[in-house]
Amino acid sequence: MPSDDFEQIVSQHYEPLYRFALSLTRTEADARDLTQQTFYTWATKGHQLRDRNKVKSWLFTTLHREFLNIRRRAARFQHVELSDANEDLPAVSPEVVNTLDAALLLEFLGQVKEPYRAALSLFYLEDYSYKEIADILEIPLGTVRSRLSRGIAQLQQSILVGTGATSQRAMLESGTAEPSSRNVTLIQEG
Repeated sequence: MPSDDFEQIVSQHYEPLYRFALSLTRTEADARDLTQQTFYTWATKGHQLRDRNKVKSWLFTTLHREFLNIRRRAARFQHVELSDANEDLPAVSPEVVNTLDAALLLEFLGQVKEPYRAALSLFYLEDYSYKEIADILEIPLGTVRSRLSRGIAQLQQSILVGTGATSQRAMLESGTAEPSSRNVTLIQEG
């Protein structure tokens, strides 16, 4: 593979791959390592890709596979029980969601359990379609829909707990609070 071609691919895809890796790993160092490993894999195996129009999808799939491999290796040495017990919380109002800034939303996204976080990140941060997400994560289309739905529910719960939604909603409705200047809107399926 010519050096110019490799540099162009890295330049074009580094930032979205890094964002996806950061949403999965939740640490900058691990995200950089995962992104670098993905490009290393591209450098050694990318020549096998026949359809050059699928480079982006190939890179995202490779990054996700590497993340899962790292997670599997880590699981061999450490086991952590995750509680599935959640309180029934009311739906997040659009006013609360609109007041979140991007960094805070990424923090809440980091609290969503894997594998829901990967699907949410690809859908909301990278604007992939359900079909593209199914291809990248190598799961059926119905599973993508299910993971997005469950991931949104977890994200809503994190937002409610993390923002004190009840008090913020009351402040917004009374006009005593101003939405922040950097608004992020979470779009829900209808």
